[in-house]
Amino acid sequence: MTEQWAHLMTVYSGLDVDVVRGALELENIPVLVRGEQVGMFGAGFQGPLTRGAELLVPAGALERARAIVAGEGGDLDDSDSDSESDSDSDETDSDE
Repeated sequence: MTEQWAHLMTVYSGLDVDVVRGALELENIPVLVRGEQVGMFGAGFQGPLTRGAELLVPAGALERARAIVAGEGGDLDDSDSDSESDSDSDETDSDE
């Protein structure tokens, strides 16, 4: 029986594709990348993908893949950068 592929996420840059795929493959989770522009400029393209690239994983590994991506979240979005900059400013204030 063939396992179904499940949608993990859509990313909009070649770099994000490589970061997520690399993190998942290190954990032995296969990744299928689907998108019109993927590979258009060659395997090393890291720029923007206007229509995005859909990342798929085996359905049985979806929850584990989500957990891994959540751990890699700082590389994929800036949501953690606000808390880091706040802690830097706190340190500066305490030195005075």
